[in-house]
Amino acid sequence: MKRSKKSKKEIKNNASELRMDIVSDDWVIIAPARGRRPESFFRKDKKEKKDNEKECIFCQKKIIKKAIARKNKPDGSWFVISMKNDFPAFSETEKTILVPKKKGPYQVMSGFGYQEVIITADHNRQLAQFSQKEVEIVVELYLERYKELIKKKHIKYVSLFHNHGREAGASVAHPHSQIIAIPIIDPDLKDSLNGAEKYYQANKKCVYCTMIDWDRKEKKRIIYENKDFVVLCPFAPQVSFEVRVYPKKHQPYFEKMTQEEKKTFADALRVALYKIYKGLNNPPYNFYLHTAPKDSGIYEHYHWHFNILPRTLIWAGFELGVGIEISTIKPEEAAAFLRKVR
Repeated sequence: MKRSKKSKKEIKNNASELRMDIVSDDWVIIAPARGRRPESFFRKDKKEKKDNEKECIFCQKKIIKKAIARKNKPDGSWFVISMKNDFPAFSETEKTILVPKKKGPYQVMSGFGYQEVIITADHNRQLAQFSQKEVEIVVELYLERYKELIKKKHIKYVSLFHNHGREAGASVAHPHSQIIAIPIIDPDLKDSLNGAEKYYQANKKCVYCTMIDWDRKEKKRIIYENKDFVVLCPFAPQVSFEVRVYPKKHQPYFEKMTQEEKKTFADALRVALYKIYKGLNNPPYNFYLHTAPKDSGIYEHYHWHFNILPRTLIWAGFELGVGIEISTIKPEEAAAFLRKVR
């Protein structure tokens, strides 16, 4: 039986596609034939059990006594604070062994580092619901703590991240971010640094600038942009509806943002989070910073950015076995959907 032209077009549009990330050389799978439209990602079970404010550890009045740094509301009460994590994965012990030593066939060294929690005062409002001015205040504290921790002895990298929702690893419902300073460069960032350097050596230009220029020219994956930043769905996403926030100007180091760029970055981050929150009905998500580290390396080829990863699917055997999520929506369709969110 002869197929109609419409059927052929539908088949072509829904054909699975392998796309390579030109930074990591990793392949991702786009499988629109599985039939998920953008609207189908709208979270129907959004009612997540909230911690009772009276029992919430971050709502206790004594929490302010633990603050290392704080930003206040106009009435003098605190709006956002940073405090040491009461249950850190890394310890600030002075008895550190920061040169790896042999232990059988393995290498070990002290789990040295600094770990802080950045907490906003409102128990029921997340960053996606903040005004731009409120996000600016949070960004200001992010930068202050980042700059303070990156100066610490032995520290090579500062990881800044935010988990929203239990499925994304948030053990406390009260909105909070974390910042961890460590004496090593994490494997994910190392892969990004190596990939960016490899591309630069071959092409004499920044791989991220190349991607941003192409995306802005094509306009298919752009969600939002302002004077200094662009928000987009990457060509080869790690997960469905992945969103990234890039500075338009080439800049390896997050901490070198100007005062004006802090405002435009806060605007871009707020818009990105709001569109995910509104468009997908408050899904769990993670966002994290990738920036050039502080060590003996030269990273002028790198380009800092924020990755936002909504958790819309549960990984099963294939994903766990090969480390690749089967994305059931093209990033072009995800971007078109998020652009329309108001």
